[in-house]
Amino acid sequence: MQSSSSAIPDAAGAAAPAKGTRRLRMAPKLAYRNLFHDRVSLAVTLVGIVFSVVLLSFQSGLYIGIERTIAAVIDQTKGELWVVPVGTKSIDDPSFLPGRERYSVLSVPGVKNVETIAMSFARWRKRNGGATTVLVIGSDWTTGGLRPWNVIDGSVEELAAPKAVAVDKTYFKDLDVEGLGDSAEVNGMTVQVGAVTNGVRAFTTMPYVFTSLGRAQIMIGAQKDQGSYELVTLEPGADLEQVRKDIQARLPDAEILTREEFRSRSVNYWLFNTAAGSGLISGLWLALVVGVVIVSQTLYASTKDHLNEFATLRALGASAGYIIQVILLQALFSAVVGYAIGMALTMTIFKLAEDTTLTVVMTPGLALLLFAVTIGMCMLAAVSAIFKVIRIDPAGVFSR
Repeated sequence: MQSSSSAIPDAAGAAAPAKGTRRLRMAPKLAYRNLFHDRVSLAVTLVGIVFSVVLLSFQSGLYIGIERTIAAVIDQTKGELWVVPVGTKSIDDPSFLPGRERYSVLSVPGVKNVETIAMSFARWRKRNGGATTVLVIGSDWTTGGLRPWNVIDGSVEELAAPKAVAVDKTYFKDLDVEGLGDSAEVNGMTVQVGAVTNGVRAFTTMPYVFTSLGRAQIMIGAQKDQGSYELVTLEPGADLEQVRKDIQARLPDAEILTREEFRSRSVNYWLFNTAAGSGLISGLWLALVVGVVIVSQTLYASTKDHLNEFATLRALGASAGYIIQVILLQALFSAVVGYAIGMALTMTIFKLAEDTTLTVVMTPGLALLLFAVTIGMCMLAAVSAIFKVIRIDPAGVFSR
């Protein structure tokens, strides 16, 4: 084999300490030639790594995307405290507060503003027949309430018009609408699309329908002073915990949560207390296990094909450490090339998923983490090959 013969003299000489520097230079060269000598074997190895990278990237991106989707409504608000009905599991699990909480909270020292958010499930009747369930969200965004975001057609201001609502472009087919001006019925009340958002999705896959607070209260059957949540903004310098205790004293039948607490509760409920979340996390671990197994098999097979060459090196005096270094470098080269190809395919898949209800996200931090995982996975996979090589009997090369 060309790759072995060109490196054998140096490897043998590597046993002498005086040539340690040259040995370090030759190890990457031998690893490179071992990989590219058998291009079919290299292709199989890279396919395994690429498959693992794509699988891990997709599962990880889906996890982050779902987390952001669950907390999207909370992330778009700026209040420090949330007043929620007792037992609320997540933002998408709304029920009604008794009513008039806003005025009780406004009387608490340190409170700057309180905004009512009305949320409830409703029946959206399509213009061409049929119906679907939607989640109506009503708030007064002109005074600091929840404002629809990512508006790509129309404007939030147009939602002040009678019957106007905002829907997301992703759900046009589900809602049987095509754009601005299209009409439908929500719980028997005629509505008209006044604004279109993009990428505003719910984890429950039920479309969000944004409208004004008063219109939402009528749609979902709430009283004038009744909502699902109260969003509390504090005065600058106010003691959050003290304000929280004061509000709780006035509203014993409600829970007072910080913005971070409500976000964590919502995310944890869907990801750790439901079958959907458990399946996602299990899929993530399965992707990692499958990746290690696939890469281990391919790297082991590649190393096994070169056992005679490694035995020759050992017979000529190459140390076990030198052989291990070559194998690890082969794994490292494979990891870098496989990661680059896998990430390119991943970004293509993510791009194609942008206009679907599936939310997958790739961040610089996640990309860096996946790179580290890929290298670690390949190094771990190389262990099985190392055990095989260091057990070679150098004398066996002379019996061939």
